[in-house]
Amino acid sequence: MPFPQYIVVTPTKDEERTIGETIESMVRQTICPVRWVIVSDGSIDGTDMIVTEAAQDHPWIQLVQRPTRKERSFKAVVEATEIGIAEVAGLDYQFVGLLDSDVRFERDYFEEVLKRFAKRPRLGLGGGMAVDVGLPRDKLPRNRMDVPGAVQFFTRECFESLGGLLAIPEGGWDMLTCAQARANGFETELFVDLVVDHLKPRNSGEGGVLRRAWQLGVRDYALGYQPLVEAFKCFDRLFERPILVGSMARAVGFGISWLKRRPQAIPDELLRFIRAEHSARLHEAFGFAKRSIVAPPEVRPNDS
Repeated sequence: MPFPQYIVVTPTKDEERTIGETIESMVRQTICPVRWVIVSDGSIDGTDMIVTEAAQDHPWIQLVQRPTRKERSFKAVVEATEIGIAEVAGLDYQFVGLLDSDVRFERDYFEEVLKRFAKRPRLGLGGGMAVDVGLPRDKLPRNRMDVPGAVQFFTRECFESLGGLLAIPEGGWDMLTCAQARANGFETELFVDLVVDHLKPRNSGEGGVLRRAWQLGVRDYALGYQPLVEAFKCFDRLFERPILVGSMARAVGFGISWLKRRPQAIPDELLRFIRAEHSARLHEAFGFAKRSIVAPPEVRPNDS
């Protein structure tokens, strides 16, 4: 039986060191996308040239160039992704993939993902486990419902139900996307046995390792985490590198944001859903109750 068609969108900026490996991984897939739109967000290195050369051999690769600018931002990633989605508006496809330009994966990766969707009618969002090169590949996360934005893969119905991605300055749009998909009645799953190599540390553009840890704390506050949930999260990561100080930096970033009451740009309905999920996970972690997370009645789609 033929596989359904899918499109992929990749936002990128100055990734000449890694995008070649991502392109190599994609063009050797057993099932290639009907279109791969790579949106260059004002790259000033050799990124655009690498993509242009690949597009000459593979017509389903499309480069979209945005005006040159120096700064990076999490918001710009979402904006570039939306531009890529607009480019495929006239195509016939059933699935949407979002892919970073600094990942490497096996040649049957997308075939395996499509097979899993075929077996799960309610699965709306899934994807492999992105692991930074050099870190252990066998350490499994507690949360297997959130898929990193580097490798998110949606049914078209699920993606369009989102009504667009939420662009918040602190980052974390991918976590919000997963929560919104569940709130809309879709299942989400991280495929922990499909490991994708992340070719550089995540959020490396934010600076050194402690700066990145601090920024993750700021992000957690912006995503609606409450102090008890963040405390548990930091405690759970005490022995991740850098040991102790990484969790402390994260806690400080969150604490300062909480004390200052920084604005949270999340719709109230989604924020309530996220906090209900957090509460359920805490109950499960401490053995108080069996896990049970459902969408609020006002956002659960009709089953008819």
